[in-house]
Amino acid sequence: MVNQDTITGASFPLSNRLARFSWGIIYVIFFAYSPIPFHPWRSLLLRIFGAKVGKQVRVYPKVKIWAPWNLELSDQCTVGPGSNLYSQGRIFIGKRTTVSPGVHVCTGTHDYTLPGFPLITKPISIGNYCWIAADSFIHPGINIGEGCVIGARSVVNKDMPPWMVCSGFPCKPIKKRVLEKSKFSNTY
Repeated sequence: MVNQDTITGASFPLSNRLARFSWGIIYVIFFAYSPIPFHPWRSLLLRIFGAKVGKQVRVYPKVKIWAPWNLELSDQCTVGPGSNLYSQGRIFIGKRTTVSPGVHVCTGTHDYTLPGFPLITKPISIGNYCWIAADSFIHPGINIGEGCVIGARSVVNKDMPPWMVCSGFPCKPIKKRVLEKSKFSNTY
């Protein structure tokens, strides 16, 4: 629950702030500096704090996660080092999706038309088999379709269609993503 009257109080209740404080301590001591191959360990810590984490998920050390309980990571997805999952609202990352290093997935913004700039949260959904390339920014409320590729340093401020290569600032669909036939073609 988000407080809409931020002039008189905090955006989130005390219970949320205490949970984030607890997560922050665990994050610094056990998550952020854990050895790179310890993906199951980091997945366990995320599950303990309420994240839904699938099988063979690879979340690298130093991935910033604001609130694990707002996070759903599907089977075999990857979140690269230095990424920021700013999960004030729900974030869903689909099966076999790769979020490259430095990507910022941001579910929160503020209403600048009101005094106190009240917080607005909107969920983000990234479909199966996507690739979000390095240093991209995903705005609140965005849906990225299955199989979509988002080019490096793109700023995604509108929904992106499935099985397209998209890039730019603002991000736009450029061409269809066509998979080559190979010995790996049965994996999709």
